Amino acid sequence: MEHYYTNQPGADSMERTFTFDLRGREFRFITDRGVFSKNRIDFGSVLLIETMEIEDGMDVLDVGCGYGPIGMTAASLTPSGRVMMLDINERAVSLANRNLAVNGILNAKAIVSDRFSSVPSERKFDVILTNPPIRAGKQIVHGIFEDALNFLAPGGSLWVVIQKKQGAPSALIKLQELYSEVREVAKKKGYSIFQATKS
Repeated sequence: MEHYYTNQPGADSMERTFTFDLRGREFRFITDRGVFSKNRIDFGSVLLIETMEIEDGMDVLDVGCGYGPIGMTAASLTPSGRVMMLDINERAVSLANRNLAVNGILNAKAIVSDRFSSVPSERKFDVILTNPPIRAGKQIVHGIFEDALNFLAPGGSLWVVIQKKQGAPSALIKLQELYSEVREVAKKKGYSIFQATKS
């Protein structure tokens, strides 16, 4: 079975459009086959979006951006900051950039990247956001936690949404090994939001 974290999805294109309210703003999304949660924004992403703390002026990185809801909302919360959005899925990245344009968001851009591979090593971010690709396996997910440390500015935070049945307890342990402070900021319908802060 082909997964949404494939570089070039083979599924025939069949685009659709929907609108969704996030953080008090209505966004319009173009989605397609071969991307994660194509029919509506998944509950975990919505919970992360509603919980994440982003102030204007912050630089933000969205890892595994899909067609863009998390990164787009982040960009709207930091109009004088910048948002970089990453996904291995070329179709998702194309959709994310189109969705940024459709919604008039100019301070964000999506690029094709296998996790952090396309991010310049010297770039540092105030906030890194991820709804990680659980089905890619624990090694990949925990690798995102490890690599995020290298791209966070001192005092910056990694925000993660993860389901209890898909590894939240082990994710929490891994984050506590890596980061100086880890909080469970929200918990709803089996999903947890973790904020892991770099000292």
